[in-house]
Amino acid sequence: MTVRTNLLDDTATWPWSLPFWVAHRGAGKLAPENTLAAFREGARHGYRAFECDVKLSADGVPFLLHDATLDRTTPSRGRAADRTWSELSRLDAGRWHSRAFAGEPPASLEAIAAFVRRNQHALNIEIKPTPGDEFRTGEVVGGEVLRLWEETAPVSVLFSSFQPEALRGARESAPQVPRGLLLDKLEGDGWLQLAQSLGCRAVITHYALMDQALVARLHEAEMKALVYTVNDAAAAQWLIANGVDGIITDAVDRFSPTA
Repeated sequence: MTVRTNLLDDTATWPWSLPFWVAHRGAGKLAPENTLAAFREGARHGYRAFECDVKLSADGVPFLLHDATLDRTTPSRGRAADRTWSELSRLDAGRWHSRAFAGEPPASLEAIAAFVRRNQHALNIEIKPTPGDEFRTGEVVGGEVLRLWEETAPVSVLFSSFQPEALRGARESAPQVPRGLLLDKLEGDGWLQLAQSLGCRAVITHYALMDQALVARLHEAEMKALVYTVNDAAAAQWLIANGVDGIITDAVDRFSPTA
């Protein structure tokens, strides 16, 4: 009889299992970004890995939102971190995109976890803290991932962030979950030392920064080389030829994840 390991008690590092093609913010151009509708649209196009942005409500509930404020993607205004999840969950996060999605609510991390677990999808959680709340956000999100993915195997979760403190928080509460440092610029060697000090398994750069030499350097450091956000076919082909390990894209209707 097979004994099932309780992942909450397992301190071993979870394996890297992120597919090559990752849908950005769900399918965040074809449907309202960071909503369940966007995830369903990405899945409809064959995607089995998704990126999303997660921050905390005023009462500490992890939910999906890219911006610090509600202004762009809801009818409300002001900092999302000042609202409880009860308040946030009643907002319309779809009408800004198109009338077809009017009434689509914001998504909690718990709802997204249920969707990806049920469908055996992978998830890249970008920890997107409200400024000033970096460590706590990472710590809370890490703990929630262990709770939500408890007893689930295989596990396909990657934490990423532009904020080192957020990754430190996630490492504190969920050291076994792989981490990736997001970068929009490269200055000297400090970025590599930072990624190593955070115990990162990957570095995820803006695609214009990545080349064959950088891929080789990351591989030599035993890290994966991923890029965001690639929507041009020629750029994607060039990056693939130069050995990248993953591409995050908005163009889920143009790039086949099985090609």
